[in-house]
Amino acid sequence: MRRLRACAFAILALAAFVRAHPAHAVDPAFTRFIASLRSDAERAGVSRATFEAATRGLEPDDKLPDLELPGRKPQLAPQAEFVQVPADYLNEGSIARLAAAGREVRQKHRATLDRIERDFGVPGAIVLAIWARETDYGRFKPTYNAIRTLATQAYVGRRKEQFRNEFVLALKMMQDGYGSPQMRSSWAGAIGLTQLIPSEFYKNAVDFDGDGRIDIFNSVPDALAITAKQLRSKGWQPGLRWAYEVRAPQGADCTLGVPEVSRPIGEWIGTGFVPADGARLTGSEQAQSASLLQPEGIYGPAFLTTKNYFVIKDYNFSDLYVLFVGHLADRIAGRGRFVTPWSATQQMRTADVETMQKYLARIGLYNDKIDGKAGMQTRAALGAFQKQARLKVDCWPNAESLRAMTAR
Repeated sequence: MRRLRACAFAILALAAFVRAHPAHAVDPAFTRFIASLRSDAERAGVSRATFEAATRGLEPDDKLPDLELPGRKPQLAPQAEFVQVPADYLNEGSIARLAAAGREVRQKHRATLDRIERDFGVPGAIVLAIWARETDYGRFKPTYNAIRTLATQAYVGRRKEQFRNEFVLALKMMQDGYGSPQMRSSWAGAIGLTQLIPSEFYKNAVDFDGDGRIDIFNSVPDALAITAKQLRSKGWQPGLRWAYEVRAPQGADCTLGVPEVSRPIGEWIGTGFVPADGARLTGSEQAQSASLLQPEGIYGPAFLTTKNYFVIKDYNFSDLYVLFVGHLADRIAGRGRFVTPWSATQQMRTADVETMQKYLARIGLYNDKIDGKAGMQTRAALGAFQKQARLKVDCWPNAESLRAMTAR
């Protein structure tokens, strides 16, 4: 009966929302596209009444980023992870504030966090850090309407097939009483306190507070438990650190900084990489496999990243995001600041990095996405080019390397 009442309430809320938000100028092609999704929705268990109430008068939001609109240059997604240098993204003032708040939140929800760690093996500090990064412990409220956003991305987004499924599952969330037509999201349709997409909700949903319903918008236990379960399902290994900050030896080869080059931490130490804080690692720690990460090339801090680093990266595919979450979790747990300061490195324009990627791909040094982002593969390929061109090998996009490529 509780589920039936929830469904009836959701349908009534949908109808009221549509009456309160009448359409102004419906795009006929968009309307046909939405109608084409009805059979998909029905197969997912969405009733005709819910589908029609949710989509009646629905309009695309052409102001969203990441859309492929005729006659308009695609607007890149406004993700700080890919446009800011580490010193800005990992701002110490922001980290310190969130860490202090996180310690207070940890005290408030200690029983929940302890149980999460017992059940899923994921430290409470990690899920707190994700919550902090995504919505500032719930203080930040996303501004987009989730249904409209997902429908638009499914219609003209760069990842149409993915968003088509997410749109249908968002309707199912409303059908099942887990969401509402007013639920807010990011520009990419991520919802809830820890910002997950509908498909991840259905893979990992858990009623962790035991109140008989799953609520990722208001229940901290439900939202954090789903996030921990999601990390565990992606391969989180209990008891394994996410990364170790290290000092790189003089003349270290920065082109080794790719996930494919993985060695026991003890081997890295044997070649001169030492823990930046001077700690002595145990035998089991030294036996763990790790990859080298130098986010600013040879400048700034260096890290030996474990498998758990890449689990967080599967949650959000950005090295800076993982560094933020991992380091904030360490700070919540009582560890100190980065030992090596971040450099004042300037970030090259996206268009210039794209030019470099295209050149590196043309000469066979790079086979990843042409996206204008200086990620691991781009930095390593750039370092290989710098070796060939007899330039300073720093694995960081700079004007000298760009000029050398243009001259060739």
